[in-house]
Order: sequence, then structure tokens, then C-alpha cells
Amino acid sequence: MQHQSKLPNVGTTIFTVMSALANEHKALNLSQGFPNYPSSQKLNDFVSRAMNNGYNQYAPMAGNLDLRLAISNKYQLLYKSTYHTEKEITVTAGATQAIYTIISAFIRQNDEVIIFKPAYDCYEPSVKVNGGTVIPIQLSAPDYKVEWEDVASKITPKTKMIIINSPHNPSGTIWSKDAMLQLQKITKDTNIIVLSDEVYEHIVFDGEQHQSACLFEDLKQRSFITASFGKTFHNTGWKIGYCCAPEHLMSEFRKVHQFNVFSVHHPSQKGIADYMQDAETYLSLNSFFQQKRDLFLSLISESRFKFKPSQGSYFQVLDYTAITDEYDVDFAKRLTKEFGIASIPLSVFNKKGKDDNVLRFCFAKTDETLVKAAEILCKI
Repeated sequence: MQHQSKLPNVGTTIFTVMSALANEHKALNLSQGFPNYPSSQKLNDFVSRAMNNGYNQYAPMAGNLDLRLAISNKYQLLYKSTYHTEKEITVTAGATQAIYTIISAFIRQNDEVIIFKPAYDCYEPSVKVNGGTVIPIQLSAPDYKVEWEDVASKITPKTKMIIINSPHNPSGTIWSKDAMLQLQKITKDTNIIVLSDEVYEHIVFDGEQHQSACLFEDLKQRSFITASFGKTFHNTGWKIGYCCAPEHLMSEFRKVHQFNVFSVHHPSQKGIADYMQDAETYLSLNSFFQQKRDLFLSLISESRFKFKPSQGSYFQVLDYTAITDEYDVDFAKRLTKEFGIASIPLSVFNKKGKDDNVLRFCFAKTDETLVKAAEILCKI
């Protein structure tokens, strides 16, 4: 049988490639963004308790009510912003499912979606499989700053959505208040939907504040916010996330969500809801990860790599132009094979041919792992 692929150019992701290479060569894996330390025992116990207390059947489609209340309370605490627990919050199978479902609910054939590159790799395929057209806007190292005249020039009557991500994966940069105001201005009085990927919202450094889309009233009315408990609570394998949006958007989201997954793991939802009753479980993350970032950067300060400290997320980009002029994919593979450390080359997230000669390293690792990684990097 012959079938025409809807995603003919999609192959194995760079995350799978680099992790497999790391396993093959027994290298330190600072490529894929997952912690190598355990989830909180207290949280694990809450989930076990939920199982033992009978939370083992389908959760409500929108998510466990206690968890939706905890999410709503968090937005009120952090941003003084309100999302209705019944109508404007939905728990999802991770942020990736939320993103895919948002795009599926709204993007039709030939609709245009603006994506800022380097971009996390789930955005573009989700647009294409739904018949949309990606309009890429390339940002450049080391600042990855948006030029708003360029954005304005790309908006057409076909523009249906703009996808943003802050703190940004893979660059570790954050969007400023001014950038969010520019986005609000450029989308005002349009039908453009904003998909704001905020999975690293609790990981912002040096006293800066996360500029959530919900802080800007007009922007909030056209925005989905996606988030990830896996990123927040160090358990990416649980695949529990959520999204928030005004009712007129969320009602369309749920039409697709109910036939996509309907609901997600109920005891995990209940356990997370109980865990979130103590706000320090997420408020403490900034200092936790800043300590890891600062340790990592202090240990590689004498290396030949150049860097601007990550502003947010648990990724650090390192510039290797003082070491080699190799293509970043080739250099990343060579580091894994010859030096025993795996990273992610950023060119795979850019428009084709754009290579800034930088690699992304994940510092959501034990201090012992970061010390070992730095020893290797300082020898290169």
C-alpha cells in the first residue's frame, strides 16, 4: 500500500539522537531536558495516597477539581490574574499535548502561524499536520531579540496564531515586559490567537520576573498559556500539564481535547493538587535552579567556551567559536563520542542553514554531575 505522508520531512528528533549517542558512548547526558535526581518523596507519597484512596478511575475531562483550584490559586498569587476553574483551566497529558490540541482546534488549511526560531520542535509539525503554514522569524545569538518591524511585516489576513515561549527553550532567554507589550500592541484588534508556552515560568533568574501573557489584559483575552508540572516538579515522565485560556477559546479547545485524550492520570493530578497547597513547592524553584546555573558557570569560567548566563529555564547555551568552526551538529556528536559529554546543537531549531556555533547544555542535574561535566568542558 502507498500512502502520502502528512509529515514527510519529519525524522528522529535531535533529542533521541543525542540521548542514544550518549547511551552508546556512556557519556554524561546534558542534552535532553530532564533531571537526574528524584521527584520529591512527599509528592510521590501524595500520589500513592491518592491511589490508595480510590482516585483510580477517569478524572473529569477538564481535570481533577482540586488541581484546577490549585492552579487558579497559583495564578491569583503570582500574577493577580483570575482563571475560572470550571471554564478556563484544563489539565492535559503534558504541555506538548496542550500545544498540539490548541493548534488542532484552531488551525485550518493555509492558516499562517508565526513561530520564532530557534523554536522547540513540537510547534512546526503540529501546524503542518493540521494544514497550516509556518511563518518563521529567525532570532540570532546571543540575545535572540525580536525585531518587531519584522513581525509586523509578516502579519497578513491569513495570520491565525503567534507562538511564543518564555523562558525560552533552547536559548535560555526571557521575554521582557516591553516585548510583551509590543506583542499586545501588534495583535490588538485582530483575530490572532497567541499560544504562550510558559513551561519554565518558575525558573527565572537574577531577580527578574516572569512576564506571563495573563499579566496583559488585552493579550490575555486572545491567549492560551501552556504549562508543565513535569518541568516544575522534576518528574517529566508523569506527563501532566495544563492550559489556561478565556472561556471562548477554552470551549473550542475542549471539543478536541475530549477526543484526543479526554483525561489524564487521576492519582497524579490529586497528588499534585495536595502538594501545591504549600506554595513554596514552586516558589523555591528560582533559587534552586539559579544555584545550579551559577555552579555550572563558575566551574567552566576558565574553559574556552563563551556564554551569557541563562536568564531562565534550566538550559545554558555555550558559544564554541574559540574552539572550532565545525557545524554544531558535528561538534555535538564529536563531544559525545570523544569527550563523553552530550549536548544539543541549536541549528536544528533554526531556519535551514542558520548556525550560530552554539550548543545547549541542561543543568537540571545533580551537583556531582555538573562538576564532572565542567571538568570535561574545561579540557576541550
